[in-house]
Amino acid sequence: MRIRFICLLGCFMGLLLILPALGQDASPTPAEPAAAPATPQGGAAPTWSVGPINFSGAIDGYYSYNANHPASRTNGLYNFNVDANQFSLSLAEVVLEHTADPVGFRVDLGFGKAYQIVNSLDNDGGFNRYLQQAYVSWKPAGGKGFQADFGKFVTSAGAEVIESYSNWNYSRSILFAWAIPYYHFGLRTSVPVGSHFTAGVQVVNGWNSLVDNNNAKTVVVTGTTTFSKFAWSIGWHGGPENPNTSIGWHHLIDTTLTLTPTSKVSGYINYDYHQQRHQNSSLFSDGSLTVWQGVAAALRLQATDKWAFTGRGEWFQDRQGHSTGLAQTLKEVTITSEYKLAEGLLTRAEYRRDWSDQPFFERGPSPGFYDKQDTFSVAFVAFFGPAR
Repeated sequence: MRIRFICLLGCFMGLLLILPALGQDASPTPAEPAAAPATPQGGAAPTWSVGPINFSGAIDGYYSYNANHPASRTNGLYNFNVDANQFSLSLAEVVLEHTADPVGFRVDLGFGKAYQIVNSLDNDGGFNRYLQQAYVSWKPAGGKGFQADFGKFVTSAGAEVIESYSNWNYSRSILFAWAIPYYHFGLRTSVPVGSHFTAGVQVVNGWNSLVDNNNAKTVVVTGTTTFSKFAWSIGWHGGPENPNTSIGWHHLIDTTLTLTPTSKVSGYINYDYHQQRHQNSSLFSDGSLTVWQGVAAALRLQATDKWAFTGRGEWFQDRQGHSTGLAQTLKEVTITSEYKLAEGLLTRAEYRRDWSDQPFFERGPSPGFYDKQDTFSVAFVAFFGPAR
């Protein structure tokens, strides 16, 4: 099985390396970055700098209505905007960053539901619960764009990010919540190869972990090719990440294709496949294999300078229930409208429906369980920076 993954990864990485050559003109020009889901959508916001340090940040609050009226007052499957039928603060953060020249750093500080969830699996009750990222960077002169980062940094996987204003929809996809990690701790490197391709390698302490749970490490290999109308990224995460043993590997393949046919229309397709070989597990027998996979697609229309609309559809299969806690197949559809109130201030209204082939979603005060969930959310997000 491991050989199959290595072969598949090799094919994908080889294709990424070939694509720049296929798209090269006789007289190449510098690459224009394609629009990606992780691009601030609310327009240019004020940027604050003090000497060589750039400051950015956001305050993100919302009200979410859940038609199931769950007894726990939480939205099933959601990330960050989890509170149902109440006002809530998703995130309040400040980011300090100095671009590597050749040494730099970044620190993300904050609180709210987003920070609680991101650090829930590795929260020692200390300062880590207020820390999303903290790393030092080195970009040597004459290194042809090579950069190395060491510390805690968010994952390179997925089509969305933690800050909602940098996504197209307000709620995060099922893939973001249940298929990929939030962050890693360790060493991350990247280097441009030609004008359209960037490669990277990471060596980290597994998933969502400051302290490793065994003596082995997880390796991440990434590649991104970028042209004016599209960008394609792919990454492989692999390593033995069962507690106190180096037996049993996990593998994640994550890939996202982003299309920008016009300045008004953008879209993406994101696919994730993950498998875990278990050892010393309280839930799964030794040597058992669990698999989950899913695909999400979104289309964004920038109707005017102030109005934008995004639709997202998704399918997710959790075969043995390792990810969501129940063996099931899930679907969701989300429609989001966005209005820019001012530079650095936007509001979003969103309808979302989730389905399962099992009674998974909490319903009523009893509580009972239902195979569907309908939610409607209204959010206000204020943000400034980052420098651009």
